[in-house]
Amino acid sequence: MENDFISIASLNHYAYCPHRFWRMFCASEFTDNQYTIDGTTLHDRVHTVGDLNLGETWQIRAIYLKSEQYKLIGKADLIEAENGTFYPVEYKRGKKGEWLNDELQVVAQALCLEEMTGTNVHTGYVYYAQTHQRQEVDINSSLRQSAIETIKAIQEIINTGKTPKAEYSKKCKGCSLNSACMPTARDKINRYQEEK
Repeated sequence: MENDFISIASLNHYAYCPHRFWRMFCASEFTDNQYTIDGTTLHDRVHTVGDLNLGETWQIRAIYLKSEQYKLIGKADLIEAENGTFYPVEYKRGKKGEWLNDELQVVAQALCLEEMTGTNVHTGYVYYAQTHQRQEVDINSSLRQSAIETIKAIQEIINTGKTPKAEYSKKCKGCSLNSACMPTARDKINRYQEEK
């Protein structure tokens, strides 16, 4: 990856948890758990390089995307094209729901596609393997702005080296870095020190 570019996937990790993003992309820490292994297995199957023509729809898998404007780079799981319109499709292991982090990753792919093709991308999809369903992502101005703000926040962390605070939430239970981060233990230690 070029030094001043950020990974498209980093938007997903930052939106999930800024501290997790920092551990993975700045401190180069990563630990697998059942969820990350499932995700890797899914992407190994999806990332079979190739293209396929399905009538009016052309599909290309495992293609690299890049944006000079936003300094983004990464691999798309699937890009579909139909009548000159492009749709990014991101594969995830879970099930349909309201997952802003997944949507931001799709928007980042759309920003790259727009720059690379000179066309507007208004729609993308997240395919959830657990339910075998696609969820449409309306790439509207609000979601675009959230993606751009996330890119700026990531660049700020990279440029300053400042570590985002680890904050406990329900998501921590499924995080592969929970044992390294230990947000509940840190909270208890901080409360204990404040009481002294």
